[in-house]
Amino acid sequence: MPYEPPTHTVERSLRATTGAKIVAGVDEVGRGAWAGPVTVCAAITGLRRPPEGLTDSKLLTIKRRTVLAEELRTWVSSYALGHASPEEIDTLGMTAALRLAAGRALDALPVRPDAVILDGKHDYLGAPWRVRTVIKGDQSCVAVAAASVIAKVQRDKMMAELGIDHADFGFADNAGYPSPVHKAALAERGPTPYHRLSWAYLDALPQWRHLKKVRSWADGSVPEIEGQLGFDF
Repeated sequence: MPYEPPTHTVERSLRATTGAKIVAGVDEVGRGAWAGPVTVCAAITGLRRPPEGLTDSKLLTIKRRTVLAEELRTWVSSYALGHASPEEIDTLGMTAALRLAAGRALDALPVRPDAVILDGKHDYLGAPWRVRTVIKGDQSCVAVAAASVIAKVQRDKMMAELGIDHADFGFADNAGYPSPVHKAALAERGPTPYHRLSWAYLDALPQWRHLKKVRSWADGSVPEIEGQLGFDF
């Protein structure tokens, strides 16, 4: 299906209106997974013409995405990855975990960005970063699209490695996201050390429900956790 290639329009606007000289694109992967970390990539690309076919990682085949990620790693001016573990997700909730992972990625860059283009409509990053949120930024903004591809390929690789000792869960194919194979393995074997134990899928697993972790605020209330997928999918 044809799609419009990403541009530097948002980055040029940020440079013109804020005086920013270094702009990073930021995107995440793994928000809705049942297992594994949430991974954030921060990429600085400048205003050069991007590699052919660059777009949101979800629109690319596995083969094309893998080849493109390899090209991007040397094409970008710089990039860095940050992760928040399943334990951190369970303890902090997804929004705070995303902030943690994104902060780790941005802090790991060799230069500090003056501004950040963040995929989506919610600014989970916040101060002290100067943030411009862009809905579908992974399709429309070069730096965010580059971050999207690098993050996706790197996390998929991590999940495949984690799945070596848990072959029944199919992590190499589903990357920790819901799938029939993943669902069947959970029902039979229960969660692995890499699963998020505050996630709603455990509600449908009576024999493993006792493992569920529930976060609560200081007043004793139980917060809703954004982005969870239950067992019905």
